[in-house]
Amino acid sequence: MATTTPSYGTKTTLTLDLSSLGTSASFVAGVESVQVDNTSNKFMDFIVSVDGITGHASTAPTVGQIIAVYAWGSDTSLATRPIDVLDGTSSAETLGHVSVLNSLRFVAAPAVTVATAALKYWVPTFSIASVLGLPVAPAFWGLFVAHNHTGALGSSNNSLFTYQGIKFDTA
Repeated sequence: MATTTPSYGTKTTLTLDLSSLGTSASFVAGVESVQVDNTSNKFMDFIVSVDGITGHASTAPTVGQIIAVYAWGSDTSLATRPIDVLDGTSSAETLGHVSVLNSLRFVAAPAVTVATAALKYWVPTFSIASVLGLPVAPAFWGLFVAHNHTGALGSSNNSLFTYQGIKFDTA
């Protein structure tokens, strides 16, 4: 009888720089990641891990404020068919309106529980296919992050997001 086991790809840093990201009360101003192209590797899913996101070094956020992480998936590259201003390149973006934000899939929102500057906020590891509600990962995917903290995020919030593709081998 054949046995199916997971096979993991190389852990890769997702280009998504949150350094000094300004606040957005409506979460429409944020930063997008570079899109991940799955058309060659054809991974079944991706596991995304996030190191702690550091809040502003000297400005304490208000209890209840959050850092919101969203995901998108598509069968077409955003270079060909963008989602509003999201074009698949890592950059600061302001979405045209809240309904664009609502078309993305919410991933997580670590909340401020104590008003202290320079704390790290943690996002649980997640599966791209699960977050998008799909049985397998799409051909292209990426992330969008925004926050409503008092002040900008810390200046050392680069290279925090990594992903690893998953395939299944039968032996």
